[in-house]
Amino acid sequence: MIYIKAAVSFLLIFTCFLPAKSQKISYSEPEREDTRRTNFEIIGKIGKNILVYKNNRADNHISVYSEDMKLIDRVDIDGTNNRWINVDFIPYANHCWMIYQFQQKNVLYCMGVKLDGNAKRLSDPIELDTTRIGWSADNKIYTTVFSDDKQKIMIFKINSRNQKKFIFSTLLFNEELQLQDKRQLTLDMEERNDYFTNFLLDNEGGLVFGKFVRKGSSDYITSLSLVHKPADAGEFSIYPLNTQERVLDEIKIKVDNTNKRYLFSALYYKQKRGNIEGLYTVIWDKNASRIFKEDTLAFNDELRRQAKGPDANQKLAFNDYFIQNIIIKKDGGFILIAESLYSTSRGGGPFNRWDYLSWNNPWMSPYSYYYSPYYYNTWGNPWNRWGGGQPTRYHAENIIILSFDKEDMLEWSNVISKSQFDDQGDALLSHQIMNTGGELHFLFNLYERRTLLLNDQSIGVDGKITRYPTLKNLDKGFEFMPRYGKQIAARTMIMPCQYRNSLSFAKIDF
Repeated sequence: MIYIKAAVSFLLIFTCFLPAKSQKISYSEPEREDTRRTNFEIIGKIGKNILVYKNNRADNHISVYSEDMKLIDRVDIDGTNNRWINVDFIPYANHCWMIYQFQQKNVLYCMGVKLDGNAKRLSDPIELDTTRIGWSADNKIYTTVFSDDKQKIMIFKINSRNQKKFIFSTLLFNEELQLQDKRQLTLDMEERNDYFTNFLLDNEGGLVFGKFVRKGSSDYITSLSLVHKPADAGEFSIYPLNTQERVLDEIKIKVDNTNKRYLFSALYYKQKRGNIEGLYTVIWDKNASRIFKEDTLAFNDELRRQAKGPDANQKLAFNDYFIQNIIIKKDGGFILIAESLYSTSRGGGPFNRWDYLSWNNPWMSPYSYYYSPYYYNTWGNPWNRWGGGQPTRYHAENIIILSFDKEDMLEWSNVISKSQFDDQGDALLSHQIMNTGGELHFLFNLYERRTLLLNDQSIGVDGKITRYPTLKNLDKGFEFMPRYGKQIAARTMIMPCQYRNSLSFAKIDF
């Protein structure tokens, strides 16, 4: 009996030191004005409150929630008769900057205002720039980018009247939205064949993006160049990258501020409209203004089996994969995450990735006088890359994770297996990542016994996958939209939900 008591005591003590994992989910009450057509942006946690921007046609509001997602206030942030065209937010711990655009007569204004945790103004609106136009603007003209440390903010516009020579107007601000540098730069273009990648701002205020040319039927990428404008430079520095005979797919860029590098990544083919063969990467050393490492990783049979399973056609294994995320490590390595995304239609074959690259690239050379390289996305519409006139089924399947060291050598790879599809739309598909430091948590929906449940699988620094207990919809009727979620703290995420025909938000605390 003594031995039994001792054993029980030991087990109780041991259990106290086992790692525990539990979640608390708090839901907001659906607001009458918020439907499937509502545009929104999760701003983040400002002070003690959680702020979410919402747009319903001409109405612009910020919903202020408490920590348990109770609605405190719904603040009208327009308050004028001017038609807003776009709004961006830069969140800090106790305030956020709201940068918005509106048109008054034939002038488009770009303004900034500081808001507190109650969505109340801490400053008067600041006029950042204006543009005289002769029409009613539907899309925004100014693009806002900011550095990872949020100490540098840039707004810029591109005049494309002369399609062979674009004019960039850039304004660089500090964290208090005080102007630090204003420039007008030109960039030579090849009419109708030049494209841009995403635009990024590093912690020193340098603007970086990629410029490339599509040949043939607009799916053949050649002549990739890195374009860089240091904070105080009056012209662009253009550095051609040697892609050789490779046919590149969508190009992604990431800034490594710790090691002062830029990372270019793209899937590649051996021939035009061929099968995806591997991953092409370029690591650019900003200080030395040269390539630090250029490499290709050919996907071998093992990676192909991981990506699609042993019974799939190995040659086609990566043809429906798209790079979704790149996470930079402190030592200069990085983790690349790609997901299998495709659609099927009753009226035709499966989704063709080249149709997407040809027609839906948002950074192609425009035909309007002014344009912005970014578009404002909504959650209620089908994915831009998918859709058509026929009934469509949307699919989001396996996620492959590749970890590289600082020398761009593959350390490990693993796959999170899943199978998602929906005939109604894409809002409930795909995944979101929550970074807790030692683990990357992948959150996604799966049906279990006809009930849609939020799953949590994590991957550690060694590439080992842990499957945690399923997160259940604690309140019946709420369906999570993981890919639109946003991490707002070390172990907290805000995730939008569908509730019948309404929009709601859930706060998930790990």
